[in-house]
Formats: sequence, structure tokens, C-alpha cells
Amino acid sequence: MTEQNIQSLQQPTPQGKEALGKVEVAPEVIEVIAGIATNEVEGISGTRGSFASGVVEKFGKKVHGKGIKTEWTEDGLIVGVYCFVQYGASVARVAREVQRQIRESIENMTELQIKEVNVHITGIQFDQAANSKVE
Repeated sequence: MTEQNIQSLQQPTPQGKEALGKVEVAPEVIEVIAGIATNEVEGISGTRGSFASGVVEKFGKKVHGKGIKTEWTEDGLIVGVYCFVQYGASVARVAREVQRQIRESIENMTELQIKEVNVHITGIQFDQAANSKVE
């Protein structure tokens, strides 16, 4: 991990107090926060991951940052989310809620300001129980 990918948070120091130091947040931390926030939204069935994250999950480890991409620009933080929506859910409503939930979670936990949250719906998850009925 390179130093330029780590975001430093500037904490204001009250007058008469010594500065305690700086706080640095790795991009992986932002991805995990965004991943958990995404999966809490009703209508999201999961996020799209890579082959490696799929293998890791087969061994029982949950990959919270799966399907989340972050990019630091001069204007601020851009978050990209690649997710699946459950069949029957309103795509527009779910996408807006994902944007709101991610923005709120990251700002509350890190005090970082987010420039954009881009939601990419990569598929629709159909109910497995309905598809497996035998007539």
C-alpha cells in the first residue's frame, strides 16, 4: 500500500491543548464501511466481487469490501458500488438508498466528505425458492 492512498484526517486541536497526532484511514477501511452499509439496504441481494474474493468466501471468510471501489481525487472521495438487486425491488429507490446509506456511514465514522457515490446495478437476483419449484 502506498502512502498516497492513505487519507489523513485533520483533527482540530482545542486552544491550550497539545496536538495528539494525526489519524490515517486506509482505502480498505472505506471499502469495508461502504460494503457493510450497502448490504444493510433492503432490496440489495449482494455485491459483485472478484474471483479472489469468491474463493475467500468459499472458505467461510466474509469479504465486506467486495464490489466497492474508492478513488481519491483533488475534489474529494469517489465511491463506486457494484451490486445485485432483488427481483421486484425498485432499482431507483434501492440505488438512492445505497447512496444515502454509504454517504452517511462514511461521514459518521470518518468525517470524510464524499464527492460522489456511483451505484452500478450489475444484475437482478431472482428468488431461488420460486425457481426450484417442481410442477
